[in-house]
Formats: sequence, structure tokens, C-alpha cells
Amino acid sequence: QVQLVESGGGLVQPGGSLRLSCAASGFTFNTYTMGWYRQAPGKARELVATITPTGGSINYADFAKGRFTISRDNAKKTVYLQMNSLKPEDTAVYYCTQRYPPSYWGQGTQVTVSS
Repeated sequence: QVQLVESGGGLVQPGGSLRLSCAASGFTFNTYTMGWYRQAPGKARELVATITPTGGSINYADFAKGRFTISRDNAKKTVYLQMNSLKPEDTAVYYCTQRYPPSYWGQGTQVTVSS
């Protein structure tokens, strides 16, 4: 069955960086668009970024442009989210997704940006 396992979250100070990883299994990874979503406390889930199977097309939410980078390693069946210049408003649970719109979600990893 499809499994998406996120890692790399944690507590970081404003202006800091984190790299999230999502290890995928149970499907042909290199044929699916992958994505990252996030959900802040009291807010709806929102799209962060998506990346097509070969990485040829990438889309970012406006808040992510210039600060976040999505990438993938098809050999490792892993998708990444590099987050730089983090702000307190980036605090959220970050989810890895398969397909756009998503068919499957990971369990999420908490990112907390606070001094």
C-alpha cells in the first residue's frame, strides 16, 4: 500500500532553515506528481509546492516563492522541501502528498518557528 513518511521537522528560530524529507513506498514513485501541504493551528490545509515526475514542472504557493525549494530523488523515492528564511507564520504541520490533487497523505511533521 502507499506509504509516505515525512521527517526533518522541528523547532527553528526565525530566519533559520529546515529540510523536510518524505520517503515514499508502495507505488511507482517516478510516475507521480508529489507535493507538500501544510496546516497551521486553526487554519485549513494549504498547498506549499508540487513537483512533476521528472521535476520538469514545479509550482509554489506565493508564500513559498523565493524561500522554499521542492525537489525529488527518484532513485531514492524521496521528495524534499528545503525551507529557508523561516518565519513564525510558517509554523504548521507539513504533509507530503501523492498526486495533485492529492490521493494520499503522509502523517505529517511538525515545524515550529519561534525564538
